[in-house]
Amino acid sequence: MATWFLAAWAIGQLGGGGLAVQAATGLLAVVVLLVVMNWFFHKVYWTGWISSHNRRRKRIVERAGIDGRRATMIGLVVLGLTSVYREGFEVVLFLQNLRVGYGDGVVLEGVAIGLALTLLVGVLTFAAHHKLHYKRMLVVTGILLGVVLIVMVGESVQEMQLAGWLPTTTVPLAIPGWVGLWFAVFPTVEGLVAQVLAATLVVGSYYGAEYVRVRRPRARGQAPARRPEAPPAPVEVPALSPSR
Repeated sequence: MATWFLAAWAIGQLGGGGLAVQAATGLLAVVVLLVVMNWFFHKVYWTGWISSHNRRRKRIVERAGIDGRRATMIGLVVLGLTSVYREGFEVVLFLQNLRVGYGDGVVLEGVAIGLALTLLVGVLTFAAHHKLHYKRMLVVTGILLGVVLIVMVGESVQEMQLAGWLPTTTVPLAIPGWVGLWFAVFPTVEGLVAQVLAATLVVGSYYGAEYVRVRRPRARGQAPARRPEAPPAPVEVPALSPSR
């Protein structure tokens, strides 16, 4: 929340909701979305990220006997903060573009809906002990993020054109008004090319990662890359009786 208010203050110092600020925040939002899309579809990206945190966690726990319980607890708290805060920072930067374009109320409504859905998943998982199909949830989320990426790219190109950052080259295409309203698809060369490039980058990144990690090693007779290391299972230590 502190990062949200800090980002809003910084954008306000740059001129609030001017065309240049909207174009800049839109471009930043597209970059953030590309990173998030890679998080979902690029196995090299999230495998290395999860493995790195697992290694850090192991090093912190292994130092428990040397540094003491308090130092271990602080290390685990810092690890949790850094692993989660980066995601929150990306979300803040992404939502700033929506705040500049549509106002605080719209963003708060979306945050409230997202929080309600997150709480619903938590209740089903921890309270109702319901086994959810997380892979399907990730696939649906990835598809929705892909649609949002296309929309944000189209809107960002239009904002940069209005700000004079990009030229506007119209094409003779009869695009219905509702397509432009909901998917930000407009009959300009710059917008259409940018949206196609964004979709190609995400899909190409996924298949490129699969080729590097799985297909190429198999073609060379090597073992494919391993999945992220799972956290170790808890070990039950039998309690000692007073006589022992």
